[in-house]
Amino acid sequence: MDFKTYQTQIAGQTLKVEIGKLAKQSDGAVLVSFGETTVLVTVVMSDKTVSSNYLPLFVDYQEKFYANGKIKGSRFVKREGKPSDESILTGRIVDRAIRPFFDHSIRNEIQVVVTTLSMDDRNDPDSVALFGASLALSISDIPWNGPVAALRVGCVNDEIIVNPSFSQREEGLFDTIFTLNSDKRLVMMEFGGKQISEPTVLKALEASQPEIGKMLDLQKQIVAEIGKPKRELLFHDNAEIIESIKKVLAGRLELALYGDALSTKKAHHELLTELNQIYPDQKDLVEHVLDQELNSLFKFGILEKSLRPDGRDFDQIRDLSGEIDLLPRVHGSGLFNRGSTQTLSILTLGSPGEAQIIDEMKDEVKKRFMHHYNFPPFSVGEVRQLRGPGRREIGHGALAEKALEAVLPDVRQFPYTIRIVTEVLGSNGSSSMASVCSSTLALLAAGVPIIEPVAGIAMGIVEQDGKYKILTDIQGPEDHFGEMDFKVAGTKNGVNAIQMDVKGQGMSENMLVEALEKAKKARLQILDVLSQVIAVPRNQVSKYAPKIESFEISPNKIRDVIGSGGKIINSIIDETGVKIDIEDSGQVFVTGQDIDQVLKAKNWILDLSYEPKEGDIIDGKVVKIMPFGAFITLRPGVDGLIHISELSKEHVNNVEDVLKLNQTIRVRVKKVDSEGKISLTPHTE
Repeated sequence: MDFKTYQTQIAGQTLKVEIGKLAKQSDGAVLVSFGETTVLVTVVMSDKTVSSNYLPLFVDYQEKFYANGKIKGSRFVKREGKPSDESILTGRIVDRAIRPFFDHSIRNEIQVVVTTLSMDDRNDPDSVALFGASLALSISDIPWNGPVAALRVGCVNDEIIVNPSFSQREEGLFDTIFTLNSDKRLVMMEFGGKQISEPTVLKALEASQPEIGKMLDLQKQIVAEIGKPKRELLFHDNAEIIESIKKVLAGRLELALYGDALSTKKAHHELLTELNQIYPDQKDLVEHVLDQELNSLFKFGILEKSLRPDGRDFDQIRDLSGEIDLLPRVHGSGLFNRGSTQTLSILTLGSPGEAQIIDEMKDEVKKRFMHHYNFPPFSVGEVRQLRGPGRREIGHGALAEKALEAVLPDVRQFPYTIRIVTEVLGSNGSSSMASVCSSTLALLAAGVPIIEPVAGIAMGIVEQDGKYKILTDIQGPEDHFGEMDFKVAGTKNGVNAIQMDVKGQGMSENMLVEALEKAKKARLQILDVLSQVIAVPRNQVSKYAPKIESFEISPNKIRDVIGSGGKIINSIIDETGVKIDIEDSGQVFVTGQDIDQVLKAKNWILDLSYEPKEGDIIDGKVVKIMPFGAFITLRPGVDGLIHISELSKEHVNNVEDVLKLNQTIRVRVKKVDSEGKISLTPHTE
């Protein structure tokens, strides 16, 4: 392919595409620059098929520290290794946007690799990566029905900003990324905000549409000029076997779709076992046909008979319940049940020094709040090896974290590091939103003064031949067979987090409006149930939680507290058994289990860092008597002078007539001169 360059203006910045220079052995490769953020995206499809019952698509996003002029922070490991959570989440954004537009009968492995080569201080690589993946697939010979494109939208001082900078995103009210397809339908969405109204979410989408439209138009232009003909994949002619399988299934599918989770799962397993015995060499095909037949029955039931698998109305939530204080020694715990979905969230409070330090490509980040989500195999009645968290677990944990972080108190009000771990004990639809609910209960039970309780709900959509239905509180089959998984979490006042994926054509604006309205109604119902378990945060933390005293000292006194080689601060820690965190601003946090020892350490530090101010009243010790007055030690290393004329209203001949050496006297700071000399006067109540 000859070298080609294309560019356009998006949100006031240049979007530039270079094709034909790099990675020429891939099936499609593009170098995309937005401002000074540059990503290389390559796509390759294997010629061989694999045995699989799903589309074997792999999306890998690679962070390279050189992209922002950094060397990895670890002293011993400088090479980029295991993907960070942030890079996994970015890869998931790309994956979720492009996956719906493949033919899911493809069994050739497809890999999309995104490598960030350069990164500026304004443009996040995620939307650039998604644009590049769409374009690379579109110009390649890999069968794919794109394009798609995405942009971020933020809000600062009530002004909606398309493609906000990193600093604008941090100070803004919300931060969202919208992905649209060529029909201008919404196909993927990630939203994080602080109790944002639903109409504002819609305004943000509207603001993004013109610029995303330009990105889509640019892709169409490039494909028209240099796009390759799509590869024709050979599929086995299995029409006769498929018809035979359908005859076996005729009249027997209802038991595998309609009913409770356990009975339908059992019926599904029995059908699959029987079919595999009849067609032992066609296991992938058997599973595919069974899935397609159940899908057809599901859609017919929803669109033609208004029948959900478990018999609920379209806007009806399953049975809800909650509980707190299940575990005696933890700092807070909450259990939430929605139908057969069950989550248990356990909260731990720690010192500020236990915050997580993350060495990201852009910055080193300190996290004082962490939500970790675990999805063990028993939660769905399966046997599977236990390994570390996968992409799905990291993604679900991050979504709940985003929803909850918006209501946490300021660090000065509540200086703890907070970690919540959600254990999914049963799953039949939207355990991520259940984790938001159980985590809210844990926060309230632990005495964390959150701004408002948070609840989450998952919405679905079923669409075919121009008809559609919105479903509230989708469960397993509705998630699997429906066209959308639309998770919304927030408070009674607004939305904190939204995550949307589609399998079909995407959402029109009217669909989005309806889904948001129904999600709000459901969210308020769930919040009402949570409030019946515990309505407000407890007024104190658990007796097993550490106690924290937070206060400020002058930054120029930090060295006096630490001492040479840390000698002084270590002696405080050794004697009191506390943890001490001092920030450059002079903010000090003293953490310990014994409040008396915490206060002892606090007072010790205050003594060491004391800086007298005019009007201070303090007890001091007479350490030196001179003919003209007495020197009083206010704090270690801090002395002041009481002049003899200040000792009495009457004339005093000798200081010793009024004061004795080592005597304790209460004094008031009369003056601190420019050289730091302190004048004192006796203070009487």
